[in-house]
Amino acid sequence: MKYFTFAIIALFLVGCKTYSEEDKTKFDQKIEKFIAKSDIKYERSESGLYYYIENVGEGEFIKFNDEVSFTYTGKLLSGKTFDGMHKRTPITFEVSKLIEGWKEAFMYLKKGGKAKLIIPPTLGYGDNNLPDIPPHSILVFDIEIINVH
Repeated sequence: MKYFTFAIIALFLVGCKTYSEEDKTKFDQKIEKFIAKSDIKYERSESGLYYYIENVGEGEFIKFNDEVSFTYTGKLLSGKTFDGMHKRTPITFEVSKLIEGWKEAFMYLKKGGKAKLIIPPTLGYGDNNLPDIPPHSILVFDIEIINVH
């Protein structure tokens, strides 16, 4: 059931709220505080996505319209896991149908790629109140690309 719920959310929801520059700065401050407590050297993209590529993978880079099979674990910035169901069981989606943070991050990866992502609400679920994901949540993901179709 959780897979179905997340699949529907990933396919159809995007953040509704337009965030101000002040909001974005506050998200960055929270994320940077979180990163300071880790040994991981995340990079920040212009959009506000924080990412660390553990392994870029092999072959061609993923494209926007590719269908990708991947595993992931999703957590809130607090460390609470909201979806660990797909840590071992891959799911498959067209990249263009995913949340903005994943769309961008997948472009940095190839088959076999692994990354850690920190996605602010502006690139995640925004102000939507979802099961296990409160509005305005910063999301932390570990992802691995299993296959690119």
